[in-house]
Amino acid sequence: MNTVTDTPRIYVACLAAYNAGILHGEWIDLDQDIDDIWKEIRNMLASSPEECAEEWAIHDYEGFGTLRISEYEGIETVHQYAEFILEHEETGTLLLSEFCGDLEHSRNILENYIGCYSSLADYAQELTEETTQIPENLSFYIDYEAMARDMKLNGEIIELEESFEKVHLFYNS
Repeated sequence: MNTVTDTPRIYVACLAAYNAGILHGEWIDLDQDIDDIWKEIRNMLASSPEECAEEWAIHDYEGFGTLRISEYEGIETVHQYAEFILEHEETGTLLLSEFCGDLEHSRNILENYIGCYSSLADYAQELTEETTQIPENLSFYIDYEAMARDMKLNGEIIELEESFEKVHLFYNS
């Protein structure tokens, strides 16, 4: 799996060459203007070993985390995914993966970003300690794991795990 430091990119293949048993295509970085991406696709097709090369497909991709990119995904859509990932890094990748590429929903959820914590229980503890005066003799009896579980089960919080002890939290409004 790729990390967020990877520039999102796609491998675009010429279908005329592919159907003739020839692998002809090009990796295209998506951190450029959409017109430049289209130019690279046209240049790849123009240099095809097959005459009348007009059709293409996405045969591979990198830098999108676990988001699945269809073979016939629109270039504009893939470019929008890449822009979102480049702007919001791992958080953007996690959101797009969690919400199946729904950019609008991912943007809305991102507006409710709480932060990155080692666990939801750590957030529950921080929130409780910041908003409530807890007598020292009672502090050992508070079950922050249970509070975190309830926050999640009640739908108050969306928790997206990036890696071990690194979760991104969002209010679910």
